[in-house]
Amino acid sequence: MNSSTPATHSSAPAPAPRVNYRRVSPGAFAAMLALQQVVNQSGLEHSLLELVKLRASQINSCAYCLDLHWRAAKQAGETDERLYLLSAWAESPAYTPRERAALRWTEDLTRLSPGHVTDDTFAEARAHFSENELVQLTLAIVTINGWNRFSVGFKVPPRAAF
Repeated sequence: MNSSTPATHSSAPAPAPRVNYRRVSPGAFAAMLALQQVVNQSGLEHSLLELVKLRASQINSCAYCLDLHWRAAKQAGETDERLYLLSAWAESPAYTPRERAALRWTEDLTRLSPGHVTDDTFAEARAHFSENELVQLTLAIVTINGWNRFSVGFKVPPRAAF
């Protein structure tokens, strides 16, 4: 391909994951699905959960989850602007104070930097979420980070069919 030829998507099948963890350990997969079910029934806004899933997946460089949740967010009515600005959410006015608190909480829990979650981050999250909502939000972050680790560790390609 020369520099004037536009890139196209390959029609070749995606490579297989290193390990088909769904088949190898149905119990582990069922445990992850059970966590996801609790998150899905948490009462938190679907749009908020998709932003959290996408942001954690960006941080973790999880191609499978980025593709999956980008499409889910679009299907749920999320705008292109909010999706492409997500990695720079702190500099963008496109997010509500509640979403911003959730995204900061997501980043701090996903990265677990040496300073861990600051009191300021907790106070911001607590100002926008009840205690129960904060527990549910934390479970959502734990769950997407778990899915990311399975997909990144086993190199699950986008749209892989196990």
